[in-house]
Amino acid sequence: MSTEHASRGRRGGARQWFTPARVVFTVLAVLALVFIFENTRKVTIRLLIPEVTMPLYLALLAMFVVGALCGGYFFRRRVR
Repeated sequence: MSTEHASRGRRGGARQWFTPARVVFTVLAVLALVFIFENTRKVTIRLLIPEVTMPLYLALLAMFVVGALCGGYFFRRRVR
């Protein structure tokens, strides 16, 4: 009976890991990363005063990271 209980726990754990929200988040994150790394041309970016020329994928990746950090911060604040 203990092996039966253990196998149920493993399946339940897999179900908890693959929730619809996590699957959608993972798919969107992968699509965002594909979009970022497909855009490799150099662009000129102006942030207030300095003007910087850099590959577009680096600018997009930086904004992706900033957005993920902000989302993580606000999600944690809301849950607690």
